[in-house]
Amino acid sequence: MADETSSDPFSTATSPSRGSRRGRDPVTSSPGRDLPPFEDDSELIGNEEPIQEEEDGEELFGDNMERDYRPIPELDVYDQEHLDDEDDFSEMSEGQRQAAERELRQRDREEGRLTGRMRRGLMYDDSDDEEEDRPRKRRMAERAAEGEMEDEEMIESIENLEDMKGHSVREWVSMLAPKTEIKNRFKNFLRTFVDSKGHNVYREKIRQMVEGNKESLIIDYNMLASVEQVLAYFLPEAPTEMLQNFDEAAKEVVLSMYPNYERIAKEIHVRVAELPLIEELRSLRQLHLNQLIRTSGVVTSCTGVLPQLNIIKYDCNKCNYVLGPFYQSQSQEVKPGSCPECQSTGPFEINMEQTLYKNYQRITLQESPGKVPAGRLPRSKDAILLDDLTDSCKPGDEIEMTGVYHNNYDGSLNTSNGFPVFATVIQANYITKKDDKLAVSSLTDEDIKAIVQLSKDERIGERIFSSMAPSIYGHEDIKRAMALAVFGGEPKNPGGKHKVRGDINVLACGDPGTAKSQFLKYIEKTAPRVVYTTGQGASAVGLTAYVQRNPVSKEWTLEAGALVLADKGICLIDEFDKMNDQDRTSIHEAMEQQSISISKAGIVTSLQARCAVLAAANPIGGRYDPSLTFAENVDLTEPILSRFDILCVVRDTVDPVQDERLARFVTGSHMKHHPNATESESDENLNDLNTTSTVEPIPQDLLKKYIIYSKEKVHPKLNKMDQDKVAKMYAELRRESMATGSIPITVRHIESMIRMAEAHAKMHLRDYVNEDDVNMAIRIMLESFISTQKFSVMRTMRKTFGRYLAFKKDNNELLLFILKQLSNDQMSFQRNRYGQEQEIIEISCKDLADKARQINIHNLSTFYDSDIFKSNRFTYDSKRNLVIQHV
Repeated sequence: MADETSSDPFSTATSPSRGSRRGRDPVTSSPGRDLPPFEDDSELIGNEEPIQEEEDGEELFGDNMERDYRPIPELDVYDQEHLDDEDDFSEMSEGQRQAAERELRQRDREEGRLTGRMRRGLMYDDSDDEEEDRPRKRRMAERAAEGEMEDEEMIESIENLEDMKGHSVREWVSMLAPKTEIKNRFKNFLRTFVDSKGHNVYREKIRQMVEGNKESLIIDYNMLASVEQVLAYFLPEAPTEMLQNFDEAAKEVVLSMYPNYERIAKEIHVRVAELPLIEELRSLRQLHLNQLIRTSGVVTSCTGVLPQLNIIKYDCNKCNYVLGPFYQSQSQEVKPGSCPECQSTGPFEINMEQTLYKNYQRITLQESPGKVPAGRLPRSKDAILLDDLTDSCKPGDEIEMTGVYHNNYDGSLNTSNGFPVFATVIQANYITKKDDKLAVSSLTDEDIKAIVQLSKDERIGERIFSSMAPSIYGHEDIKRAMALAVFGGEPKNPGGKHKVRGDINVLACGDPGTAKSQFLKYIEKTAPRVVYTTGQGASAVGLTAYVQRNPVSKEWTLEAGALVLADKGICLIDEFDKMNDQDRTSIHEAMEQQSISISKAGIVTSLQARCAVLAAANPIGGRYDPSLTFAENVDLTEPILSRFDILCVVRDTVDPVQDERLARFVTGSHMKHHPNATESESDENLNDLNTTSTVEPIPQDLLKKYIIYSKEKVHPKLNKMDQDKVAKMYAELRRESMATGSIPITVRHIESMIRMAEAHAKMHLRDYVNEDDVNMAIRIMLESFISTQKFSVMRTMRKTFGRYLAFKKDNNELLLFILKQLSNDQMSFQRNRYGQEQEIIEISCKDLADKARQINIHNLSTFYDSDIFKSNRFTYDSKRNLVIQHV
């Protein structure tokens, strides 16, 4: 018994194989005594004795712990009432037992049992549930175990996500349950949204994104709002938190479709396009702070791409322990307080190798010139571009930006203003250029089908010519020249050694009031990527490039001028003759070599200026004098003139019939565009008045798309050109130019003809230049050359080159031209004879037939029946064989 009495008085043990006894007092009891079970230590040791060594606790594993397991017959018995000794049960197989358990679980569910604090599905495994439901239940079980969500109500259903329970939007979307619901809804939206044609929009967009190895997924706000109104409401109110949720959800969707894509793009960024409300830069107020906004403007400057801290790690200088990672926010710097290894408070240095960075760029966005109120200065805002948005725009681009309007503390503002002021900045989420809306990728399949169908029209060239500037009356020669310049030829650079430009330069010169500037303004609105400037307002550095000192960094920086900004586009220069000589010489290189060489302030470089130059100029003294040559009329040097492919002379001649038609056209145009105008017959008559041709013009929207498509997709080759014809024509033209002393004809004009032939082939969407293209180029070149001659020389040259000029010209147009000459001669004869204007002029049909025979036209009956003959107030008297004009 010494063993039993010498044990620790506080040692107890529990026998798992026996009833409910925990131990007894070894001093006062003997093995044979009847000891009832007790619940706590106070029964074990009695209330009188003080507990010794309470702070040390119980010693369960003493030297004599085996004594707790000795047999005690009084306690080692089972209650007979609860024993089932009958042997009438049957053996169950494994399958039968599982079936019985399933039945019991189903009964428990139906009776509502086991629905206390522990949630359904956590008590036992529902093996009959769907396979994909298991991971969700496992996650729910883990969260319940961690105490994150104990109640069924913690998971938000679709009905009550908008009930924010008194929280602000920003707090609500940051909480776990709404956040989970938002992500689930957005994932569902990406997977299931279909457009009106039944296409799964975002699965296709994700596929395109993955094919391009990109990390930005662009979603349409209007599509999101049509399906998920609550998300569309939350997004502008709490954009930072919502976009973070969207990014995570989009990444899960992308990785579910392409599991290995994380190796290429670590993050997926959701970009929000087509936000309905567009704010002006000058209307941004404190109301917009921390909201998603959409604004537009012109990029005026941008920094280089810099690395910004994203996830940062620090080195402890004392023990070299690496602290972190810390997530760096945009607003404030994150610094550790103390080193967990050596408890020192610093100093800490950034661990350059293990720290993760992201791209950062700052741009300045300025109001578009057209949106600045009269008499005000344009305002600007700084914007921050991160990740793959960097370098998505450059100075000079007009962009639309969607982003979050933030404020940050700026000490310099407080120094100048004397009280707490915050600087504002836009953190960009999505950027689209105005030029991108004109890209080929923006064309739909229907657009391309319409373009290809249009190109099959035999008279598509004439239709394009007549569709240029439809609001301007007449001037077919300028319209042809402008159309060819807009389409452009093909640049060539064989072997990268000898570069030949493909752009066509046009100079329009002539009398005031002949719509020269209007043509340039029309091109600005129609052609893609156009820069408009005036000779008076642009200096040499304004057209080319200039060097200036950066006010912040004090470094010399290079700023691009108009010709550089118009690279791969068109530069329009109005009032070309008003430029001073120094400015004019600076664009010699830009017009031919299409580059601009800079050597200023230690910066020696060459900039690209691959653009067509369309210029408008006024003659010396205001009006064009037809008795002088072109060079004598215009204050431009020969090197400049030879660089223009097409010269258009615009004369304001007096012609009673044409003048009346012009007046009718202008008044009809004004009436049509009046706000209170109704659709009337004058609508249809305007086009008949405007042009002498009978082709139907192309709608302007389709014309713009046609130009974009042909410039991008069509590259005609020059392989079967009639070299003899070009050589012979060039030799004749050269001889004539030396004789007349007009503009000099140089080798550049041969290249000009080739460029025009290529541009004409582009209009027809042809891959090869054919005979028609060459003939049209020769005709336009000759018309350009002849129009610059003295009036006395012009007639003889028209006869000399008549066979070239007659190409693709409507015979009726040629006959009308001859008839008008005969009419003018008759009119001047009668004026000299009778001393007054005659109302009726009679022209002999025999004289007209003789003139027509000279240009190989023998049948005049169709001309007498044509609309062009009648619209010019001519009538045919078959009995007297006369043509009569009523002036």
